[in-house]
Amino acid sequence: MSNDVTIFVCVSCRDGADQDARPGAAFMEALRARLGERSLALSVEPVECLAVCKRPTTIALAGPRKWTYVIGDLDRAAHVDDVIDSALRFGESENGIVAWKERPVCFRKGVVSRTPPLP
Repeated sequence: MSNDVTIFVCVSCRDGADQDARPGAAFMEALRARLGERSLALSVEPVECLAVCKRPTTIALAGPRKWTYVIGDLDRAAHVDDVIDSALRFGESENGIVAWKERPVCFRKGVVSRTPPLP
């Protein structure tokens, strides 16, 4: 597994029902806690906006010389382990492209975009 994978988590989107709630921030904390429980060293970084406000919670999987994936519609209760598994598969890939059948369902259904690496 590549240790240079970063999971960026949008922490600025608001919950539609509770304008004070920040589902991305809660997701990030749950993600960090679960990584600690699983003794995994993946970088998790907050970002102020991934511009996918209609599909919170949104993350980006990024790494050097890899395609970057933006994934939305994540749920803290259901998808934390799936995001970790997605990041591990992403890190194991040579270029960041994870085969469709190897992606957890939230990764398959939640992709907002895929951006090529810088040359």
